[in-house]
Amino acid sequence: MRAIVVSRQGSPVAPNVSLREDWPDARQPDRGEARMRTLASAFNHMDLWVGRGVPGLSLEYPRVSGCDACGVVDAVGEGVDPAWVGRRVIYNAAVRQPERARPDDPPGSTLAPEYELIGEHHHGAHADAFVAPVANLADVGDADPVAGAAFGLTTLTAYSMMVGKGGLRPGQCVLITGIGGGVATSALAIARWMGCRVAVTSRHQWKLDRAADLGAGLGVLDSGQDWSREVRSWTGKRGVDMAVDSVGKAAHLSCIRSLARGGAYVSPGCTTGPDATTDLARLFWNQLRVLGSTMGSNEEFGEIASLFRAGLLAPVVDEVFAPARCREAYERLEAGQQFGKIVIDWRAEG
Repeated sequence: MRAIVVSRQGSPVAPNVSLREDWPDARQPDRGEARMRTLASAFNHMDLWVGRGVPGLSLEYPRVSGCDACGVVDAVGEGVDPAWVGRRVIYNAAVRQPERARPDDPPGSTLAPEYELIGEHHHGAHADAFVAPVANLADVGDADPVAGAAFGLTTLTAYSMMVGKGGLRPGQCVLITGIGGGVATSALAIARWMGCRVAVTSRHQWKLDRAADLGAGLGVLDSGQDWSREVRSWTGKRGVDMAVDSVGKAAHLSCIRSLARGGAYVSPGCTTGPDATTDLARLFWNQLRVLGSTMGSNEEFGEIASLFRAGLLAPVVDEVFAPARCREAYERLEAGQQFGKIVIDWRAEG
């Protein structure tokens, strides 16, 4: 079958990527699994990590990444309802792992789930077909496959951290850094759906302009300055209720300074580095919450899929490529030129 293959680890990633016509066919599904014929697959920052190498994770090459796709179920394993066959679905790439059971461990009441990622730990969806647990699937009816592929992981990541962990409430004020990436644009869509006022930051004015078209009330051009005063001024000096930050080191302190009392700083990543400077006095005095989040549960995935089917949440699609242009797609992702999701349409020629 066809697959977009990363031949070896390295940076930049794009020169190591090619479309292969002779990749082994997707295996038959095991018990509790389904196999999907891919209609469209979408890129995440994780595709770059897979190409560059993931710290602490030993990856073998060549390998296929891809954490987002929309496809049609064409086979199911033992114990799976055959009614899944023929359904158009999206999938949650985060597969929850069993918790260890050692006699001396304390209760795991607050223990966060451990996930392995289809497209990172295992071969992913940038191929003609792939296999996933049926529990991780969501039916999307006759939805556009490109939109379906672009929707899943980034919306789940944003929804889980903002609503599930961060406790965002309708009408609150939200700050989103680095607007343009998939998680950031999904966060903007969720905040607007909840009736929240939204401020965004970017190093590029054109991205701020695009965000304004999508409902952002304030756009901050980030040239490395402390922009927290601008954000607080926009809120009448009150501060924002939530800061959604995937930028990390370069934006963290400005985010903390932008928060209202009781506000939440939520982070799904740190593209500029993990070693941020913070303000502990502001943290305790203003009773702030600092929350890390990665991906989300199948229950949360079912919730966002319901919103997608109902037309209440939709992804921002940047550009669609045919599989043969996969290297161009990687180059665009790697250069950070996108606003929204980059998608491969497996139905396209050329």
